[in-house]
Amino acid sequence: MRVIHVSNLKKTFASKVAANNISFDVNKSTCVGLLGPNGAGKTTALSMLTGQCNRDLSEQTTVDIFGFDPINHSAAIKYITGIVPQVDNLDKELTVEQNLHIFSTFHGLSKKQRLLRISELLDFFDLTDRRQSPIKSLSGGMRRRLIIARAMINSPKLLILDEPTTGLDPQVRHLIWDRLHQLKRQQVTILLTTHYMEEAYEICDKIIIMHEGKIIQTGAPRELLQKQVERYVISVSQSKLLQDILPDIDQTQLRIDMTHEHSLIYCNNIEILHYITDRLPVGYAYIREANLEDLFLKITGRMINDD
Repeated sequence: MRVIHVSNLKKTFASKVAANNISFDVNKSTCVGLLGPNGAGKTTALSMLTGQCNRDLSEQTTVDIFGFDPINHSAAIKYITGIVPQVDNLDKELTVEQNLHIFSTFHGLSKKQRLLRISELLDFFDLTDRRQSPIKSLSGGMRRRLIIARAMINSPKLLILDEPTTGLDPQVRHLIWDRLHQLKRQQVTILLTTHYMEEAYEICDKIIIMHEGKIIQTGAPRELLQKQVERYVISVSQSKLLQDILPDIDQTQLRIDMTHEHSLIYCNNIEILHYITDRLPVGYAYIREANLEDLFLKITGRMINDD
């Protein structure tokens, strides 16, 4: 069942096109990720969906979120949506519980409902023992989990997260991924932005890769990798080390992305890659499976975190 439909969505700031006629759908109880580097247009797209930013008006544009258009029904969309911004906007003068309590009043929950829901969310995000802690005493990971818990206070049908795990350590990141998987099983639809390729691969049913305001690729992460990128890759720290090795190999089976200092060699035959690494000094190369970063590099010619 489709719950979000976006067609020909566009936003222009002065002379810059931040979102260039983007179109996509999101099905119920799935997680869809908008993927791309900073400046790709991901946050702008989310802002238009939530009514925080007005889109360019056009008869060709359609935005439908559970039957509502954010231009005319932004309040209705916010009522059924939980929004997790990039910035930490918790009230630092209050405790964990007080932050949730104040937010719950915005949604008209009774006192009994508020107490029950707050307890549920604190338990769900492993924050029960920090219930009375002031925000200033929390780690970055705890604050991020609390921001997501706050967005869930109204039991939303749709959860929108903008870079949910940026700056967090791997342990906290994996905990948040686990909670998002659980929410999806509870019939919550999730739309998020991220520039972490591992994050997109782990939790997204579909990814939408954006670059310079445009959608350049859409599909299930594993299917995109299988169809478009070789299975294995060698990362070589010094390209000059390959000069005497590559001429001895059938290069029709290789795809090489080489810079002056660093090379990536792609191949479906891992034995060929072992042949190369066996002839390189120890510590200068390693073999790994290809990932979404490799897909992004192939279709854009740049790494996702390049400046």
